[in-house]
Amino acid sequence: MNTELFTGKAEVYEKARPGYPDGAIDYIAALVPPDAVLADIGAGTGKFALRLAERGYTVLAVEPNADMRTQLARTLAPYANARVITGSAEATTLPDGCVDAIVCAQALHWFDPVAFRAECRRIGKSSGLVIAVYNNTPGGTSPARSQLATEVFFSNPVVREFPNPMDYTREIWLAYMSSHSHSPLPSDPGYTEHLVEMNTLFDRESIDGLLRRDVVTRVYSERIRIDA
Repeated sequence: MNTELFTGKAEVYEKARPGYPDGAIDYIAALVPPDAVLADIGAGTGKFALRLAERGYTVLAVEPNADMRTQLARTLAPYANARVITGSAEATTLPDGCVDAIVCAQALHWFDPVAFRAECRRIGKSSGLVIAVYNNTPGGTSPARSQLATEVFFSNPVVREFPNPMDYTREIWLAYMSSHSHSPLPSDPGYTEHLVEMNTLFDRESIDGLLRRDVVTRVYSERIRIDA
């Protein structure tokens, strides 16, 4: 199941996945009231939920994977305005009409779009605002994945882009390339070969000990009809 694909990867995910730039967070803040209640669906280790909690929003961080949820709880522990919820995109366990906006970062492509849309309508207040965020690395698989997921889910979203460049050390690069759903775990037979390949790539493309990726953070937003 999709919910188990990141089991065993929470530590490297938290350590190495890109965060979210101030510009993107400022833009999202302009879309919601200052006292907004936000549901972060598929919150993972809390890299996006943290940025929302830092702004003082009430954050309901929903995550189905137990491994990721343990790290999520650590990330959000300093924030009394954030709560970790065991649930999925299709069944959040949240009450009806409880949130001002539904957000998801690096996650929409894992959701059943029909069931998730129905859940958004159920838990959202009258505004029906849904926001999806993706960190896209040019030349990687993320741009195509995010485009497909958002085209299926949204009808006519507003889209904004924000630069989010990443400079990876070798340690962080290896952790990053071990954090994906398809990456082998250290206990898997192909792990050593995977490390050799990733080290070779780093040696080939790094400059002065850093490998640069010009990541772009893309924010999609749309208001969906709650009564549809």
